[in-house]
Amino acid sequence: MRDSKLPECVVLLAGGRGTRFWPRSRMRTPKQLLNVAGRETMLRETVARLKPLVPLRNFWAVTNIEQASAVRREMRGVAASQILAEPVGRNTAAAIGLAAIHLEHAHGDALMAVLPSDSYIADAARYRKLVRAAVELAREPGQLVVLGIPPTRPETGYGYIERGRITARPHGIEAFEATRFTEKPRMAIAKKYVASRRYFWNAGMFFWRASTYLEALKRFLPATHDALIELRRFIGTAQYFSRLRRMYARLESISVDYAVMEPATRVSGAARVSVIPAKVGWSDIGSWAAVYELLAAKAGANISAGPFHALDATGNYLWSPGKFVAAIGVHDLVLVETEDAVLLCSREKAQEVGNIVKWLEKNRRKELL
Repeated sequence: MRDSKLPECVVLLAGGRGTRFWPRSRMRTPKQLLNVAGRETMLRETVARLKPLVPLRNFWAVTNIEQASAVRREMRGVAASQILAEPVGRNTAAAIGLAAIHLEHAHGDALMAVLPSDSYIADAARYRKLVRAAVELAREPGQLVVLGIPPTRPETGYGYIERGRITARPHGIEAFEATRFTEKPRMAIAKKYVASRRYFWNAGMFFWRASTYLEALKRFLPATHDALIELRRFIGTAQYFSRLRRMYARLESISVDYAVMEPATRVSGAARVSVIPAKVGWSDIGSWAAVYELLAAKAGANISAGPFHALDATGNYLWSPGKFVAAIGVHDLVLVETEDAVLLCSREKAQEVGNIVKWLEKNRRKELL
């Protein structure tokens, strides 16, 4: 039975490290806390995009201890108690479960719009219409809803969602049965998915009741469910943080896609899963090369955060806002300078910047992390 009185809440996942945006992205200042694609940080842009739909008192975030203070500063107007800090990262299934028990404690039950804090959306007005439709569909108990991005190219770095028949039209927006979730296919498979026009990219935008999600956890990830339900008893007490630290490290580290969404489409009698197509100019901005592609007005343009001059130089992304940059005879490079580090790589290799972070970790260069 749908409940029109359930509070509508936004839960932002804001605990990622963004290692492919090193050296700007660090443990305490990850991608979502940077102004990667505009003047504001990605987290602030996400909040501003959703404020017309949901009052700030109904915003929540899940982050980690290292980033919690910065997230609180970025989400001005949101109660500090609604910025939930994980003592250790345990992937998205646990993070969303942590938010769900807090929402149930605060409201009895609530609608959850679970969204990344670091995505780019070109058409914010269209996006809000789709979010409104997804929230309406998610009022139904047992309904798991996801926004699916129509793919613009074969892509092996994203998960895919296969659609079936049309099942609903909330607010006049078509929603389809989600028949399968698949993770990061090989290129040959990705090409087939795109050609079929039955698949969407999974951008990690989910909608459900808190109670619906916890029921799904109970079925598919029972140990995590039981631990979270036990923790719920201590919310608001002096024992909460010690219980959280003791329990959280023992939770299974698994994504919501693997833990809940995939099995829910396979198991008879499980929660219903729906996908709403979302053509909104989405990008996860997953690397410096993606930032270049987003900002470049035309092919071969040079993008610079500060003053520069180029001679026979094209397609470069230059981040050195405090210094003049002169580029001569170089093409398709990424240059990112901070106080203590400089990154120089080809745009083609920008996806591999995370390997530098792994090297720094292995060699215990904590001052650069």
